[in-house]
Amino acid sequence: MSQAEVILKVATQLFAALGYDGTSTRQIAEAAGLNIATVNYHVGGKRELYLAVMERAHQAERGALERAIAETEGADPVTRVHQLADRYLDFCVDNPEVPALWMHRWLSDAGDITDLERRYVSPLVSLVKDIGGGDNEMVVWSVVWCVHGFAKGGILDQDGRRRSAGDRAALRRFRAHLHLMLHRTLGLPGDPP
Repeated sequence: MSQAEVILKVATQLFAALGYDGTSTRQIAEAAGLNIATVNYHVGGKRELYLAVMERAHQAERGALERAIAETEGADPVTRVHQLADRYLDFCVDNPEVPALWMHRWLSDAGDITDLERRYVSPLVSLVKDIGGGDNEMVVWSVVWCVHGFAKGGILDQDGRRRSAGDRAALRRFRAHLHLMLHRTLGLPGDPP
């Protein structure tokens, strides 16, 4: 792995854990085992590094959504809605840094960088909002918020213990809830899967 790749990987982990505002270039350099000058040489300053991290996160998320859309092409609308929700949940569980990056952002992190939502979020919402019929933008947002929250924080069990997305029973329970929520919100016919 090149030094630039190591820097991007470490920066992704730190920005996902601490947010943009809570992460310094010095922390990134130390975690990568490099000095600040080397980090700046390979990726630029903190802002450029954050933009590169967010671009990579966007490309990964976009790729996953585009594959899911292609794989579900031709399926009936009900099946397609549920399969897309499953694919998105799986992507977020497998790539928890992506929801973590966006959750920090949506809690006012990196406030001086103003166009990330326009560049990265709006195109993804547009990709899926009309699937299943009609304009379902708020439904898409509801899924995103729920899935990001689960992927980042898990759920509490009956005893008040946190169950992460890596817990199969918690994941199964959340997935069933997600399907039920979508099915009822969209008024889909039949029973949810």
